[in-house]
Amino acid sequence: MLTSNAVSTIAQTIQLSVAPVFLLAGIGAILNVMAGRLGRVVDRARMLEQLHPKSVGPEHDRHVWELRLLDRRISVINASISVIVMSAIAVCLLVALLFIAELTHLEIGNAVAIVFVLAMALLILALGLFLLEVRLALRSIRIREELLERKGRRSLP
Repeated sequence: MLTSNAVSTIAQTIQLSVAPVFLLAGIGAILNVMAGRLGRVVDRARMLEQLHPKSVGPEHDRHVWELRLLDRRISVINASISVIVMSAIAVCLLVALLFIAELTHLEIGNAVAIVFVLAMALLILALGLFLLEVRLALRSIRIREELLERKGRRSLP
């Protein structure tokens, strides 16, 4: 049977682990956004793969250019997802280490700090890759000048 001191220790450890758990929830939300973007990129690539054989001339060249860009975006977002999942794993490890340290009275404060710094570094890297993917996406949505011109009218300044 647990003593009141043991229950108090467990309660304090749970309080310590609340912040990393909120961090984990935030990482999960970011991961959800990344997975959604990946799905949209894959859908667009599949659509272009169907149009590619039927296209010729400048249209074909645009399809090839966009497929290359989509391939790059898929690679970047996959890397971002992998890194953010590693960050989430590090946060889970951090929570486990907090409990292990508290319950076994081990002095592993340095390990806890290192795991926290690792989780933050991985999160920063994942967000940087996500920003890169967003920048790549913006490159693909530029509207071609010929589509903006009206026949018989000047284009806007």
